[in-house]
Amino acid sequence: MAFAPLTAREWVTFPDPADPEHEIRADLTFLLSNWSCVWGTTCPGIAGSPEAGCCTHGAFFTDKDDRRRVARAAKELTKADWQRHGTRPLAEEDELEGEPAWKTATRDGACIYLNGPDFAGGAGCALHGLALRTGRHPLELKPDVCWQVPISRQEEEHEDGTRTTIVTEFSRRSWGEGGADLDWWCTESKAAYVGQAPMFESYGPELTALIGEPAYDELTRLCREALRGQRPLLPLI
Repeated sequence: MAFAPLTAREWVTFPDPADPEHEIRADLTFLLSNWSCVWGTTCPGIAGSPEAGCCTHGAFFTDKDDRRRVARAAKELTKADWQRHGTRPLAEEDELEGEPAWKTATRDGACIYLNGPDFAGGAGCALHGLALRTGRHPLELKPDVCWQVPISRQEEEHEDGTRTTIVTEFSRRSWGEGGADLDWWCTESKAAYVGQAPMFESYGPELTALIGEPAYDELTRLCREALRGQRPLLPLI
């Protein structure tokens, strides 16, 4: 499958109130859209499995801390929470961009933490369910990539010592050449633009974790200012 055509975007760039050497460049078009995760409703899955959604290939860990945090969270899961409770190993080595990398283990074509639709403890990510049941946000327990998608954060360091954080859509292209092999990707489908609030609000905790609270507060101010300019919350495609 070919990549979707690139679309026109509006960006906003502003200094991080907490760090004068740091600036944020945010994809205003995507953050003002009404994208919403449609797993369990209209999501057909990235590999033809609606039940697995985007969990088909497991989740690559960003670093050792990410892997350790998820392993600690897994220790909290019980047989009532997790369909594959007791299964080992929890992680497996694979290849990412030509380099060896660790990711969550997979069983029967999906991430080891994914509960099936008939599981009495509830379908979906066992870690996500645990977070909700214990009053925590899922980003505290799930692999980084799982709570960040479909937001992409890229870091650029400049010769003068300053740095830029780019916040945009995690598109099919973001997966590299492998993205073209996905059966479906949510940010490229009108079916996913059904949220009741713009992205910058519905993904507030995730954006705060990615860029910090002072920067998120400023981003929110700029987004709301843009909304007052009567920009409609419409799909990007």
